[in-house]
Amino acid sequence: MTTLALPRRAPRRLLRRLPHFLLLLALSLACCYPFIWTLGIAVGNGDQVFDFPPPLWPQDAGWRHFAAVWDAIPLGRFFWNSLWISGLTTVGTLAVSALAAFPLAKLRFRGRQLVFYAILATLLLPSEINFISNYVTIARLGLDDTRLGVVLPSLAGAFGIYLMKHAFEEIPDEIIDAARMDGANDWQVFSRICLPLSLPYLATLGIFTLVWSWNVYVWPSVVLKTPDLYPLSVGVLYLKGAFATSTRLVAAGAVLTILPVLAVFVFSQRYFMRGMDGAVK
Repeated sequence: MTTLALPRRAPRRLLRRLPHFLLLLALSLACCYPFIWTLGIAVGNGDQVFDFPPPLWPQDAGWRHFAAVWDAIPLGRFFWNSLWISGLTTVGTLAVSALAAFPLAKLRFRGRQLVFYAILATLLLPSEINFISNYVTIARLGLDDTRLGVVLPSLAGAFGIYLMKHAFEEIPDEIIDAARMDGANDWQVFSRICLPLSLPYLATLGIFTLVWSWNVYVWPSVVLKTPDLYPLSVGVLYLKGAFATSTRLVAAGAVLTILPVLAVFVFSQRYFMRGMDGAVK
């Protein structure tokens, strides 16, 4: 009876889940359509921009607009600036978040929960509220109009500390107690036990930080005054003219800006999904 019932349950289970799959497929298409539409404008001749309904893919696709973007702006320099800022921001955020989360998760001291709740409270504030104080601090340190001035205020974030605290709390205390009995100090527990066991969370936080720091626009445009220091998110605005704008060049520049972080996510999505799966438990 059991062996005969199993084949019948599978189609029923699939039929029950079919509406969820269709909903997820519709949401995926809705999320992907703006990128596909932008890519279509970038490789097309521009005549289909205002067509309704807009075509999904142009008939005379080509790559000439990407070459025009390379000639119009110093794309290589902007790309290097974005890579420098995003890489240092990602590495610094991972280090600061892990170091701040470890004592909140595994050490016992007075006021620990109060400190954690105070950090979480900063999530309620918009990031723009810190621009004036951060800029004054950066200027007094002599770091205005430098790439390091863009990076430093972004290293400590409540989300990263919260995520890493959750990761460290999932590690059984028995493992840490056994390590302490073997003579391990706090740094050895942190670096040799907690960090290796939290790699999926580190990958998730790294991807989030990389995508955010690659796409951030307002803060670099406030700090940086020299065009040679602009990242891609700011530099692509040079594709806009004072009196006229080539939609095809702007679309090509947007695609070139998106592709690096998209490639990073595609190649690291396995670690990202493992980290997100643990974060929502």
